[in-house]
Amino acid sequence: MEVMVNEIKSWIYDAGEVIKKSFQTDDLVIDTKSGRTDLVTNLDKATQKFLTQRIMAFDPDAKILGEEDGKDRLEAFSGRVFIIDPIDGTMNFVLEQENFCIMVAVYEDGIGKLGFVYNVMKNEFLWGGRGIGVYCNDEKIEPPKDISLSEGLIGLNHVMYQKDSWHVQKMGEMALGVRMTGCAGYELIGLLMGRRAAYVSRLAPWDYAPGGVLIEELGLRMSNIEGHKLNLVDRELFVAATPKAYENIMEIKG
Repeated sequence: MEVMVNEIKSWIYDAGEVIKKSFQTDDLVIDTKSGRTDLVTNLDKATQKFLTQRIMAFDPDAKILGEEDGKDRLEAFSGRVFIIDPIDGTMNFVLEQENFCIMVAVYEDGIGKLGFVYNVMKNEFLWGGRGIGVYCNDEKIEPPKDISLSEGLIGLNHVMYQKDSWHVQKMGEMALGVRMTGCAGYELIGLLMGRRAAYVSRLAPWDYAPGGVLIEELGLRMSNIEGHKLNLVDRELFVAATPKAYENIMEIKG
């Protein structure tokens, strides 16, 4: 396990360096997928390709679920599966050049074993997994304090907030404040580090799987909005929170 952890960390750090250097060039190519706010760049695709090549060299039998290049569906999660989000928060990457993450998860027979969430520009790397704990860079972290929603901040999806889906505006009113960063990795790092009480959004598997492994290892709560286990297949209404804040959210959403 230690060998795999060190390998994956090195791949992610290398990918981050390439992304940082891209800001010094004019080579960024931006396109859209489902709509004008759903951006993809040549760096998203290149980063996923880089990580895929490293994974297949390390474990040729592994399966890959990733956001780009037609790898966004898997028929089965048997064996070892790597889940990749090459640049989580592409809009932030393009417009702000910060608040984006590279994320990788490792699942074995449908069970999350390892998670890696790297905030590239802040150089804040959360990693760990089942039975080994959670680390920020090289320092092991303790579970955050179990605060209620009224004692902390909540990260929310801006479209859900505008439409008041599942009464998220009431959740925001109960919390000390609302944050909308447009990056699941950033928000899940915030939850793991005790900067958030909760995060509610509409996410794909590659958005939540890497951070989800770490969330479960620290004893935080995670599910879809109905309280059911996430399916790792479709985009879902995602909830992650401290145990107390999770119960607050389940009461509010109705």
